[in-house]
Amino acid sequence: MYRKVYVEVNAKFEKDGNIIPQSILWEDGTVYTLDKITNICIAASLKAGGSGIRYTCIINGVQTYLFLEKDRWFVEAREY
Repeated sequence: MYRKVYVEVNAKFEKDGNIIPQSILWEDGTVYTLDKITNICIAASLKAGGSGIRYTCIINGVQTYLFLEKDRWFVEAREY
């Protein structure tokens, strides 16, 4: 099972209108810097529900999806 975890995002707003996330603040207070963004597209979250702009990111060598859903950011988190 997966759930949506809404996160704070530090992002760069480029003059052409692109939003480029730089880091996320996880719910436990840990800040994760995005190493790389490999893809940006409009997509649905098949694991946690919802849709929006999906950023395929590499964080600490692990691929993850970061979504901008209307005006809030979320990631898919595995339930344990």
